[in-house]
Amino acid sequence: QPIIGEAAGRPVRGIVDRLAIDDTGVMILDFKTDRPAPETADKAPDAYVVQLALYRDVLRKIFPDRPVTCALLWTESPRLMALPDARLDAALAALSRG
Repeated sequence: QPIIGEAAGRPVRGIVDRLAIDDTGVMILDFKTDRPAPETADKAPDAYVVQLALYRDVLRKIFPDRPVTCALLWTESPRLMALPDARLDAALAALSRG
C-alpha cells in the first residue's frame, strides 16, 4: 500500500508491504530479506525502525482514533518482529531533532 503524507516535519512517501485496518487498530507490516535476520527488536536496523516510525506517524493522522502498530517480517527465518512503541517514538524524536 502506498503511504504519502508528512511526519517529523518532512514529506513521507513509501510502500508498505501489508496494511491491516479494522475497527480495533491499524497494523503496518513490512517484509525484510536481511540475512541473517536479527534475533530481537532492539537489534533491528535503525533505518527500518525510522521508516516504520514515519509511516506510523502518517497513519496516526489518518486514523487518530485507532492504535497503529508496526512489525517486520524477516523472510530469512521467517520471524515476525513487533517493534515496541518506545523504540518507534525514540526514532521519530531523534529524526525530528535532526
